[in-house]
Amino acid sequence: MAPIIEMHDVRKTYATGAVEVEALRGVSLTIGDGEFVAIAGPSGSGKSTLMHILGCLDVPTSGSYRLAGGDVGTLPESHLAMIRNRRIGFVFQQFNLLASMTALRNVELPLAYAGVPRQERRERAAESLARVGLADRMTHRPGELSGGQQQRVAVARALVTGPSLILADEPTGNLDSASSADVLGLFTELHAAGRTIVLITHEHDIAARAQRTVLMHDGAVAEGVLVP
Repeated sequence: MAPIIEMHDVRKTYATGAVEVEALRGVSLTIGDGEFVAIAGPSGSGKSTLMHILGCLDVPTSGSYRLAGGDVGTLPESHLAMIRNRRIGFVFQQFNLLASMTALRNVELPLAYAGVPRQERRERAAESLARVGLADRMTHRPGELSGGQQQRVAVARALVTGPSLILADEPTGNLDSASSADVLGLFTELHAAGRTIVLITHEHDIAARAQRTVLMHDGAVAEGVLVP
């Protein structure tokens, strides 16, 4: 299994006034293409900072990060934006859907940013919504959908560009238990279809749905936590 994520001694330091805070302290991590990995840990453990670097939303202070074989740690913002749009699909706790737009239009947005022609992006967005079981909800706005359905729209949006990596940051945090099980089942299906999924969570029962768990503690990967 070829690696899609390769991190070596990644550190991230933030300056808060005269104080420097080391959010990541020498993280080394490898995730294979097609794996389903949970990154777990309590608040303040560094998992959100790690997710931002994995998603090219931030860059390391030091260390190296290679995504699908390419070193992305020192790329300019314009290149990082292109990677975020075309190679990474994001699913967030807050859904981040535009309330004034239908499910179809929300899913189309990454394709619009990428300059895909209108008819093609409509077709691809409709196909992505059908894939997550929302073929009959394409014209509904977020306020007309349940929390679980809104998160499925967010997953469809993450999938529509055909990314090599899906990053899900606390994707069940705002859902009830039934909707959480529904969304986690969808991630399991996507993984079975060959997608690489990295799931950020602080809940051990959610992390247990992944193939293995990486536990973060005080900005570092805790010893002996690559759980099969």
